[in-house]
Amino acid sequence: MTQKKKLKSVGIVLLIGLAAYLAIPQNHYIVRALIFQHVNIDDYKIFHNRTVKAGVAEPWRIHPQYNTYQLSDEQLNYFKDFRTVAFLVIKDTSLLFETYWDGYGTDSYSNSFSMAKSIVSLLIGCALDDGYIKSVDEPIANYLPEFKDGDKSKITIKHLLTMSSGLSWDEAYSSLFSLTTQGYYGNDLAKLVLDQHVVDEPGKIFEYRSGDTQLLSIIIERATGKTLSEYASEKLWTQIGAEHDALWCLDHKNGIEKAFCCFNTNARDFARFGQLVLNGGKWNGKQIVPAEYLSEALTPASYLYDPETKKNVDFYGYQWWMINVDNHKVWYARGLLGQYIFVIPDLNAVVVRLGHVRNNNRIDGAPEDVYKYIQFGIDIAKSSVKNDK
Repeated sequence: MTQKKKLKSVGIVLLIGLAAYLAIPQNHYIVRALIFQHVNIDDYKIFHNRTVKAGVAEPWRIHPQYNTYQLSDEQLNYFKDFRTVAFLVIKDTSLLFETYWDGYGTDSYSNSFSMAKSIVSLLIGCALDDGYIKSVDEPIANYLPEFKDGDKSKITIKHLLTMSSGLSWDEAYSSLFSLTTQGYYGNDLAKLVLDQHVVDEPGKIFEYRSGDTQLLSIIIERATGKTLSEYASEKLWTQIGAEHDALWCLDHKNGIEKAFCCFNTNARDFARFGQLVLNGGKWNGKQIVPAEYLSEALTPASYLYDPETKKNVDFYGYQWWMINVDNHKVWYARGLLGQYIFVIPDLNAVVVRLGHVRNNNRIDGAPEDVYKYIQFGIDIAKSSVKNDK
């Protein structure tokens, strides 16, 4: 056999082997990942979705200084460089500033990515208030019998909330074979997260895991007897005046929500989550999320050690991030491609940024663009005060 024929035979064998590998049901996600290659803010179009129904809409009041702020060349260039599609500022419960790019507008859906984790945290607070969950210190095995044996029985709801479960989830976005990629493109999220094992002692080390949030969502479903979208509609979306139904992507038709990502709505409605947090969990005077729970959620889990920054955690609570910028304390939700909801209490302001690209340069463990967008929001919020004088 000639060398050319040998190579051809090897190639055929490899192709047959690859086809056989991809034919295994648990590997079907790889085909979808190869087809779409990069996650996108419009990925709700390629997944099955469940509707998070809105109730009676409460449009934002328009601030007297609405859109009078002029973006600087530096700000415009930064927005352009990282392909921003929306930037919005709420000040004193009024819409102060908004601008859109790339064909997106006030009604455009956009993927939350990991901002969804912060929404799930709010729903845990609601489930506690409703009595479906007794305490964050409960073992998750009370709701997930798959975790009743061995080291898995030591994991509590608080461990999931603070990303300290010690489970084997692999948070690798660039790897075709990681659990994160399989979770995003695959069709059996429940099996994926329920089959994990313990690799570290729970409650000791902060290790960001999308699987922890997905487990929280399964606890909510099993405790309430409702889908995550149904419960989110009932407890949050209809309560905070959302103007549009939202879409939550599913792992398959009539499946479960991709709770670690993939809540889809527009900038104005995303801002409502920030305003709810700014209000201490209240909306129109009604307590939606328990104040005590929310206070805990927005307190750093400082007893945990973070291997990345090599210090104790001062930046993360219950699926919510925190940071100080220009002497302003900020709580925020964040997503993979630079999706942000920033809450700036001392300015009574909420800032939302949506877009295609995140600046992954790091400053003290946080993406560099976090500082930029917060500063832009601070500048815009403060400008309204100057103009009122």
